[in-house]
Amino acid sequence: MNPLLSRLHPYPFERLRHLFSDVTPSPNWSPISLGIGEPRHATPALVIDALRQHTDALATYPATAGSLAFRQACAGWLHRRYQLDVNPETQVLPVNGSREALFAFAQTVLDGDPQSVVVSPNPFYQIYEGAALLGGAQIHYAPSLPNANFAVDWDSVPAEVWKRTRLVFVCSPGNPTGAVMPLTEWQKLFSLSDQYGFVLASDECYSEIYHSETPPLGGLQAAALCGRPDFKRLVSFTSLSKRSNVPGLRSGFVAGDAELIAPFLRYRTYHGSAMGGMVQEASIAAWNDEAHVQSNRALYRDKFQQVTPLLAQVMEVAMPDAGFYLWAGVPGGDDEAFARSLLAQYNVTVLPGRYLAREVNGINPGQGRIRMALVAQPDECLEAAKRIVSFIQTSHPSQH
Repeated sequence: MNPLLSRLHPYPFERLRHLFSDVTPSPNWSPISLGIGEPRHATPALVIDALRQHTDALATYPATAGSLAFRQACAGWLHRRYQLDVNPETQVLPVNGSREALFAFAQTVLDGDPQSVVVSPNPFYQIYEGAALLGGAQIHYAPSLPNANFAVDWDSVPAEVWKRTRLVFVCSPGNPTGAVMPLTEWQKLFSLSDQYGFVLASDECYSEIYHSETPPLGGLQAAALCGRPDFKRLVSFTSLSKRSNVPGLRSGFVAGDAELIAPFLRYRTYHGSAMGGMVQEASIAAWNDEAHVQSNRALYRDKFQQVTPLLAQVMEVAMPDAGFYLWAGVPGGDDEAFARSLLAQYNVTVLPGRYLAREVNGINPGQGRIRMALVAQPDECLEAAKRIVSFIQTSHPSQH
């Protein structure tokens, strides 16, 4: 067996099941889960129609590079969304969801040197860590700063770490914080990349769920604004799962530096990562339509506008820049105990924040927080929020 597998940590939801193994949820309340970030809004009819219309594609092996029509649809969306000119022939590839691609990309970039480093935000999406460890690299965690809108403290990374860094994972809008990186932060990372030669992997799967009128800045967009139209040492990852409510479609794309896309395509050819033709056609329909995305975004905005002020009366929480998570501080500071008691008393599931972060120098930046995914319908999310308020008012009367 691959000895590197022993370095992997249990996945957050495995830890959650263990935490709840001896908890009996109250039968007085219907179950509501805010624990898993799985979109539950309706799948757009145009996606379903496209799948039905292209079942003939099941009889053909798909090309790993995808069809030109698919890549053109992705490039067209990048132009409309970010005003970018991306070459669909050399700078775009289909992927089976951003999770698969993030993991595979790390295996393409990492060179097998056991002294090499992958830098990850902390807290983080656990695929970053697993990809680094199974790539044989060390991982360095850069903490998010609560007093700076959860911006990642890139300045905390020592020069000797940057010298050994091969890959940096960036997540904007962030999971779980919802923070969006401003242009100044991108400028800092581009400068460091030029100095030390590392690659930037920009995870942007939450880019289309935002709560103001200003769309989040994308990594490729930031590069273009900084005079880097070739996207040197940068690849962005995006997905239809959250944007179009199709997590089961497993569809996304990567775009960026052609000198990185080419070896990634070679890796994917051997890895067997081709996207089926039927899925490509459904994806083209989704990328070419914005009406369903606007409706989806409006649903999330409505939920956040209802739920956030209610919860803010009793806990430390604020509207995120984007995404569909609330990253909230819990009274008493024990996120595991809070989650257990909330499930037992009110049958609401939330994810302890410590499961999404790693302890560094005695500090776990997720401890004392919970992640709540507002993915259900508005009435269910509002009901969950009301139960949480009642739970806190009963269990922590000083918060009332």
